[in-house]
Amino acid sequence: MVQHPIAKQVFTTPPKPGAVLELLKPITWFPPMWAYACGAISVGGAVSDRWMYIAAGVVLAGPLVCGASQAVNDWFDRHVDAINEPDRVIPSGRMPGRWGLFIAIATSLFSLIFASFLGAWVLGAAIVGVALAWAYSAPPLRLKMDGWWGNLAVGLSYETLPWVTAAAAAIGAAPSPEILAIALLYGFGAHGIMTLNDFKAIEGDVQMGVRTLPVQLGIRGAAQFACAVMVMAQLGVVALLLQWGMNSHALAVAGLLTIQALCMMRFLRDPVRLAIWYSAIGVGLYVTGMMITAFALRALAV
Repeated sequence: MVQHPIAKQVFTTPPKPGAVLELLKPITWFPPMWAYACGAISVGGAVSDRWMYIAAGVVLAGPLVCGASQAVNDWFDRHVDAINEPDRVIPSGRMPGRWGLFIAIATSLFSLIFASFLGAWVLGAAIVGVALAWAYSAPPLRLKMDGWWGNLAVGLSYETLPWVTAAAAAIGAAPSPEILAIALLYGFGAHGIMTLNDFKAIEGDVQMGVRTLPVQLGIRGAAQFACAVMVMAQLGVVALLLQWGMNSHALAVAGLLTIQALCMMRFLRDPVRLAIWYSAIGVGLYVTGMMITAFALRALAV
């Protein structure tokens, strides 16, 4: 029997471990892992009593669900990447045949199996997260084709969903309105963070019809929108913390926001060149504010 050439390539030439790791992009695991840790801290109680459970949730949010989403995205973006970033693992040929697709499916299924051992709340959230990952990248929805919907889906998946999941899993019930409000604000603010990532691929996005915000609004308009969304979300957090009497925490978040605003002024002068620079600084300050806010919520829960 003659073996199909694609099947032969897939099954006889497995990718190297380094290529698989590159496909899963460990650098992207941090945001959902951090958000999950924030959610676990925000509910109060003794974290030391459930540290193994929290650690398992962090692994689920980062290497598993987020890793799966990166594999899904790279497989369905391979044609765009061939223009924007031809050295990526799939267009470069280091991930041969359909191995990228098989890894995306396998990691998605394994994520759900892993989540099933952590309870109904975590499994439900994992199902939502995996579904959003495929809806974002894969046809027919392919939400990433429109920067408004795609960036919103990723922001909520990376920040809101892990935070709420960790909080719900820790108490075995729906999180408090305060936790839901904070998690939603930080998730919406992450829409701006996702827009920062779009400046590096404008040429390929235009050619392939991907309507990111830099394509739709122009470079300056998208940069202004990204900054505005991040600022408004954090101003909302500061306002809520003040309303709850968490004045010192509100002052700390406001201070971090002030530094971000100063960096934004430089970023807006040359968004394409400075997007990576601002992302490295601004996002670090943004997530630091998330943890400060998590401890404020923890103090409220006591």
